[in-house]
Amino acid sequence: MDLISPSWPAPECVKALTTCRQGGFSQAPYASLNLALHVDDDPTTVAKNRARVSRRCSLPSEPIWLEQVHGVKVVDLDRIDKSSTLQADGSLSRQANTVCAVMTADCLPILLCKSDGSAVAAIHAGWRGLLSGVVENAIASLGEAEKILAWLGPAIGPGRFEVGEEVRRAFHLKSNVMAQAFKASENSKYLADLYALVRITLIQQGVKRIYGGDYCTYNQPDKFYSYRREPITGRMASFIWLQP
Repeated sequence: MDLISPSWPAPECVKALTTCRQGGFSQAPYASLNLALHVDDDPTTVAKNRARVSRRCSLPSEPIWLEQVHGVKVVDLDRIDKSSTLQADGSLSRQANTVCAVMTADCLPILLCKSDGSAVAAIHAGWRGLLSGVVENAIASLGEAEKILAWLGPAIGPGRFEVGEEVRRAFHLKSNVMAQAFKASENSKYLADLYALVRITLIQQGVKRIYGGDYCTYNQPDKFYSYRREPITGRMASFIWLQP
């Protein structure tokens, strides 16, 4: 099983990782470590994949899976019923052994932690959620932005993420500086740098310690799922939790 451990100076009590696509039981087109139930993979196989990840990664509890909708809601897992369906695109916790999780296959997983080890969060950031404020909501929920560390996991790279003029215009209206994250392409389209847009957003919110952001899910088919490359495909997961 291929796993990515964030390279960042997080406190020792903060544990985090991102899965890749190899090492599971799913068959094509989901081969092989698909962790998502919503993509029409066999549910029994997905359960086996999730169990294998939990064992391999020594997760302290079952990850709190979200029903992601490309929105802005960030849930505090310490204050809700974890057994219910949670429709959100981010979660946070200040309690030990609560595993925050987001699934991606081109969108950008953002892992956050406080420098004193008091809180962690996981965010699912596609362009819609990013534009609407999912990162801002997460930072506001954690508080003390100057004490937050951020790690940007595997997402579609700037050479592959083509969007329309309306997307570029919307980000430009949100902040003039975001125009620099777009490069003109063919047929009146633009190549968007999702990593750059997230970095700009984090910096504007007061987060200065930002790490990661050097993958491209589209260009590495043996390592990552990519919805842009293969519309019927699986999902990776990014986890973060506090260890007592």
